[in-house]
Amino acid sequence: MAILARIPLSLRVPLFAAILMVLAGAFASQQVLSTLSRVQDDRLRELAILHVESLSVALGPHVLREDIWEVYDVLQRASGERRGQRMVFTAVTDRDHRIIAATDPRRAPIDEMLPQDLEAAQSPDNLSIPGDGARLVLTAPLAYQGRELGDIFTELDVSDLVSERRIAGLYLLLGNALATGVLAVMGYVAMRRMLRPISRLAQRMRETAQSPEPIPEDDIPSGDTEVTRLVQTYNAMAWAIDAKAETERRLAERERFVSLGRLSSSLAHEINNPLGGLLNATDTITEYADRPDVVRQSATLLKRGLEHLRDVARATLDHNRLDRSSAPLSHEDFDDLQLLIGPEIKRQQQTMDWRIEADDAAIARFASAPLRQITLNLLLNASSAAGRGGKVELDLSAASGGLKIEILDSGSGLSEEAEYRLLSSGPVQPGGGVGLRLVHDLVAELGGTLKAERRDGMTVISILVPFGDPEGRAAC
Repeated sequence: MAILARIPLSLRVPLFAAILMVLAGAFASQQVLSTLSRVQDDRLRELAILHVESLSVALGPHVLREDIWEVYDVLQRASGERRGQRMVFTAVTDRDHRIIAATDPRRAPIDEMLPQDLEAAQSPDNLSIPGDGARLVLTAPLAYQGRELGDIFTELDVSDLVSERRIAGLYLLLGNALATGVLAVMGYVAMRRMLRPISRLAQRMRETAQSPEPIPEDDIPSGDTEVTRLVQTYNAMAWAIDAKAETERRLAERERFVSLGRLSSSLAHEINNPLGGLLNATDTITEYADRPDVVRQSATLLKRGLEHLRDVARATLDHNRLDRSSAPLSHEDFDDLQLLIGPEIKRQQQTMDWRIEADDAAIARFASAPLRQITLNLLLNASSAAGRGGKVELDLSAASGGLKIEILDSGSGLSEEAEYRLLSSGPVQPGGGVGLRLVHDLVAELGGTLKAERRDGMTVISILVPFGDPEGRAAC
């Protein structure tokens, strides 16, 4: 069955049909040969019965008088001299199987016992043509006026009948082979034509496995056949996949802007606070311009405030830069994330533990953009779940075969909807957590795994991303 399953359907169906035809042809041929054999046997029995009955009538008086010459004369006249005769040898014996007379005295001398090759004779009622012999022996009792005087043995030449059977069998074999071959070729051509749309569909599916493309209307078979409906269903599936991909793209973009909005709200406070100090410093410089010590002190305050604003702006720009797929991940990326999430942590009056245990070599094997996005989204969700006065933790370590990121929070745990968005691949509606579906998709693209659990009263989201090319980075 495994070998048959590897044969293309366009060959499998004609092959199956050819096998059925061979079986049907063999059965039909057997029936024809059986009928021919039965007809030949019946005709031969009729001839044999007529032969022995005629001989019994003609030989009876002479055998009764023991007139051997007359018996011989009757046998000679019965056998005839024409070529191609059926009866090639006839012998008459007494009841003890001693020869009275025979058409060939040298083969069966008078008063000798019946030759052994004639002992395996058949009666007329059971006479049948052998399948591998050219001659058969017939025996029948010699009866006259109700008395059994002896036996008649006749050797029949049936080579023509055996040859007729063989020729008929050969013709049947050649005819069946020719018919099977012709019909198999016709079936193969017909199946190829019928399966051409399916083959075209399979080729299109192989060529566009990652992004199915609809089949043009001109290539769709006309009518309302099963193949037409199959192609139309494939086109509908391709359009649905395109629509789903576009919806997911828009959803990911929306979730990205949601996280950006959350950051913007917190960063506004982070920027506004030093701005007040900077304005005070400029007022001080203006008012005490003649006092160098006050100017230097105010300038130092201005520099620290501006550097802080620069760091916030740089971290925000790095996080939202569109093309970062080639930039390697580094410890500076996590410093930026700590800076970005810091205002939200302060606003919620939360505590945060930040543990980076992976070394530079392990971190640099990954692209920066996806892991920054994953980590920031989970940190924002953890901060939201922990609530005011809660606790948020980040653990980064090099695990066996990959990089392990754990985000912990002291909240009550993931809701059923949030867990579904984070861990499943099913369709979702917008909302229900900052970028949780985006986190799921990014981790899947990196070939990683996600796990959510409760541990010591904390909600733990664990991500394990496998190492990619040792000389490169995991692809985004």
